[in-house]
Amino acid sequence: MRLDQLLSVGDFERRARSILPRAVFGYVNGGTEDCLTLDANREAFRAVQFRPRGLVGVADRSQSVELWGRKYQHPFGIAPMGVTAMCRHRCEWDLAKAAANTGIPFVLSGLSTLAMETVREADPDFWYQGYIPGDREVIQPLLNRLQSNGVKVLVVTIDTPLGANRENNQRNGFTIPFKFSQGLFWDGVRHPRWSANVFARTLLADRAIPRFCNVVADPHGYRITEEPKGGFRSGRDRLDWTHLAWMREVWPGRIVLKGVAHPDDAAMAERMGLDAVIVSNHGGRQLDGAQGSLDALPDVVAAVSSQFPVMIDGGFRRGTDILKAMALGARMVFMGRPFLYGASVAGQEGVQRVIDILGSEVDRNLGLLGCREMDMLNREFIVSKGR
Repeated sequence: MRLDQLLSVGDFERRARSILPRAVFGYVNGGTEDCLTLDANREAFRAVQFRPRGLVGVADRSQSVELWGRKYQHPFGIAPMGVTAMCRHRCEWDLAKAAANTGIPFVLSGLSTLAMETVREADPDFWYQGYIPGDREVIQPLLNRLQSNGVKVLVVTIDTPLGANRENNQRNGFTIPFKFSQGLFWDGVRHPRWSANVFARTLLADRAIPRFCNVVADPHGYRITEEPKGGFRSGRDRLDWTHLAWMREVWPGRIVLKGVAHPDDAAMAERMGLDAVIVSNHGGRQLDGAQGSLDALPDVVAAVSSQFPVMIDGGFRRGTDILKAMALGARMVFMGRPFLYGASVAGQEGVQRVIDILGSEVDRNLGLLGCREMDMLNREFIVSKGR
């Protein structure tokens, strides 16, 4: 299928479903327990409607946004995603390169399998997202490695102190650490395109099992099939504000908190001298029954000063979704699954096509709203309907 025949993120999702083994697609697409948070993310957009203005002249439009003095071409970026190698060989390269070519931020997950030293060649300005344990002896060497790789933006995820109950993964036989099984083998056989691009290329080209090589200071990390010493999530439940205060003292770059849902946490981050927050519920993959990200956004924006950037992720699929978040005060929108669908279908070209689709949707609907620039968007252009 030609990529120009895929017209929306939904088209890419359906195509990715046909390419990826059921267990892999379930890992990418699923949530936790009853998927209440997953559903809440999408429902939140349906509860916000536009109120456009007319006769304002929208011939000269720009969707660029500025963050910390840097201009980005679109008001969206690529969110951190772990274990993307399950969807595409060297997937992080495809994501990073497309982001760099288009002028949008790419956030590298700590649970990635392509070393940051290599990712840097694709996108020298990548952000790094870490699952940080409450242990300074572990944090400091990791910070040193990040600095040596020119990382300027550190994203600390705070909504994963414990592993979530992802029943769908267990039912599909998909676990981290990854375990091979007869069911997964036959799942791969029934999806030959995935087997050729991911399984075969990993074994033939890399001649090794992928490793989580960016989660700690040691670039060798550990194999995705093994449980690291102390456990997969060792020490995350000890991370608290004192560690962030210390990191603020020793880390010279930007620090962004990801996974913020409560306005008091955002206010604390600003008082502590951190640089931004990302309103997020981990894409519905952690606490089930949590508020949708878009629903949580207004209170978080109200809790901080207008100079403090509030970003968001969770459930975004259309340019109109992005515009609703920007009207509610977001400075940048991050998306994960849409770009992973693009990479699963066609690598870097697929990611680029998704970026182009979303960019076109933002441009078209920005004009239809009666706006020339993203800075013009505010609550005057939206209305919330009762649920």
